[in-house]
Amino acid sequence: MTYFGAVNLLNNAMVKSRLKINVNKLQKKLRRNVGRAIADFSMIEAGDKLMVCLSGGKDSYTMLDLLLSLKRKAPVSFDLIAVNLDQKQPGFPQHVLPKYLDDLGIEYHIIEQDTYSVVKRVVAKGKTMCSACSRFRRGILYTFAEKHGVNKIALGHHRDDIIETFFLNMFFGSRLKAMPPKLRSDDGKNVVIRPLAYCSEADIENYSIFRNYPIIPCNLCGNQKHLQRVQIKKMLTRWELEHPGRLENIFRSLQSVSPSHLADTELFDFRGLSGGSKVDYFGVSDWLLDSKCKAS
Repeated sequence: MTYFGAVNLLNNAMVKSRLKINVNKLQKKLRRNVGRAIADFSMIEAGDKLMVCLSGGKDSYTMLDLLLSLKRKAPVSFDLIAVNLDQKQPGFPQHVLPKYLDDLGIEYHIIEQDTYSVVKRVVAKGKTMCSACSRFRRGILYTFAEKHGVNKIALGHHRDDIIETFFLNMFFGSRLKAMPPKLRSDDGKNVVIRPLAYCSEADIENYSIFRNYPIIPCNLCGNQKHLQRVQIKKMLTRWELEHPGRLENIFRSLQSVSPSHLADTELFDFRGLSGGSKVDYFGVSDWLLDSKCKAS
């Protein structure tokens, strides 16, 4: 072997070694964040049957990967199944997920239901499809969970999704509301968990590149460039570039709420804060809500 050939081999080995170290560090960071989220919100308990919703995107692949890793070392026993909803989008590669899951050797189910054509039919052209698509998808997954004895449904939303939802609700819904790491569904029958709640999208994206997941793009909403969420994401990305760490600070603020320093009279008893006056404001509302004042 020539000198230059030996140098190239050595350089390649060093690069591979550095990549391996980086991916190991990243995996530990993500696994630690998922572990913290599970512990903080009591997401998984002994005897749970967990349904991991797999879309074919980077987030759900990473979630499944990390949950399987944690399951192997978990002090409690719980079952885990992977579920994908094939919505019959044109060009959807039906063989990708079954092959990937077969190689993992885990239980999985592919639900085939044509929600794609329904959404295209009921949503007016140019309008956002995500809301209708999400409702159909949620109903199908909840029904499947009930029929198969699933008591926890794991979704792949991460920290950045939670922050984006917070700003979407504030800017367009006039509400301080985000996407909770754990919630009970409206029908009361299902508990939804988000194990990636503490994980940044950047870390997940880098990890998915290292893992070389067979990503399946969404052809339904992926081309809707006018989405409000897309605009919010651009805003947050710009903020993070200009002020590194801002997104983490925003997320931490969602965990440190001071109701007395907001303005929700249902959340905090402002009327109970008396300055010594015994005036019954409810009995003198005429002068507070004077018709002339209301009209001005």
